[in-house]
Amino acid sequence: MTKDELRKHLRITRREEATALPENMRTLVFMRPPAPLLELVPEGAMIGLYRANPYEAPAASYAKFFFEQGYDLALPRFADRGAAMHFAQFSDPFGESDLETGPFGLLQPMADAAALEPRVLFVPLVGFTAEGARLGQGGGHYDRWLADHPDTTAIGLAWDGQRVDDLPTEAHDIPLAAVVTPTRIYGPFA
Repeated sequence: MTKDELRKHLRITRREEATALPENMRTLVFMRPPAPLLELVPEGAMIGLYRANPYEAPAASYAKFFFEQGYDLALPRFADRGAAMHFAQFSDPFGESDLETGPFGLLQPMADAAALEPRVLFVPLVGFTAEGARLGQGGGHYDRWLADHPDTTAIGLAWDGQRVDDLPTEAHDIPLAAVVTPTRIYGPFA
């Protein structure tokens, strides 16, 4: 399968798995990062997260957890659809009063939010392998950002059905340090 064919197939799988769970259960499965995952998060590290679409593994409870533990948070911000992805301060994970709708229809920090560079970044994905390869949406935003910030620890959040045995990878694809699903942790990878 090509990457585009695989994305199409895995988006259907992801949607079916996400919608099979009641909405309150979708949030509960990603309520708190598991202890082994927390070992990948240095004390005081800037944490980058994402605003999930309805079928992606939710990151909102992780944002609340890290905020309550005293970590500073950042979310992706796009000036427009053709702009590079940057991260900006996210200071209200409970009320989201500091967010506005961005060019991709997802909430993002307001234009005047402070620019930040996460040290640990939770990333969305369409598919992944048990070895940490990631298939994203296809825009390359996360791969480009991670290539420019090689010291950032990238951790994927996914539904179990998004795991595949093999992914077509290219030189610009950045592997993940770990992947968390509702039933297990893959990694950490070297």
